[in-house]
Amino acid sequence: MEWRASHILVKDRGLASNLLKKIKQGARFEDMAREYSTCPSKSKGGDLGWFGPGKMVPAFEQACQRMGVGSVSDLVQTQFGTHIIKLTGKK
Repeated sequence: MEWRASHILVKDRGLASNLLKKIKQGARFEDMAREYSTCPSKSKGGDLGWFGPGKMVPAFEQACQRMGVGSVSDLVQTQFGTHIIKLTGKK
C-alpha cells in the first residue's frame, strides 16, 4: 500500500487545534499549509507526494492507514511537532 498525503506541521499544539477548526469550517487546507506550516512542503500546499511503508514516522503512517482519501486527520503528535494530515491518495 502507498499513500499520498499533505500535511501542516507546527510546533504549537494550540495553533494546530485552531487551524484544524478553521479547516473544518471550510478554510482551504492548502492555504493553511502555505501560511502556517513549518515544513518545506508548505510551498506545495503541504503535499508530501507518494510514500510507502516505513518512509514516515510511525504515528504519521498509522494515521494515514486509518484515513479515507479526502479526509483530514485529528492532531497527530510526532517528534517533529503537531501534524494535521490530509490523505489525497491510496494505491
